[in-house]
Amino acid sequence: QVQLVESGGGLVQAGGSLRLSCAASGRAFSRYSMAWFRHVPGKEREFVAAISWSDSRTHYLTSVRGRFTISRDNAKNTVSLQMNSLKPEDTAVYYCAAVLGAMTQEYNYWGQGTQVTVSS
Repeated sequence: QVQLVESGGGLVQAGGSLRLSCAASGRAFSRYSMAWFRHVPGKEREFVAAISWSDSRTHYLTSVRGRFTISRDNAKNTVSLQMNSLKPEDTAVYYCAAVLGAMTQEYNYWGQGTQVTVSS
């Protein structure tokens, strides 16, 4: 079991940056692949980025590749999402998620979400 708490959301102008953090409690954090998803009301939840448990391999949504960077610190049980060159279309509630093992599995642990709003 792992509990996830996100922080770092807020309001930023287009072109600006935000850093989201996710603190995980529970055991064996290093064995969990971690990901960020986002959701806009009326739309499907969207995968944003993931980082594997075994070798910190990363995977990104095409539209954020080169602008967003996911990273993890297993010593601190945290995963972060550095978001640069933000666009109004990045506005959403961002969720941290975890799954034991491979990052290609369905994520089954979720945080409560943090709002990111990008103004034009």
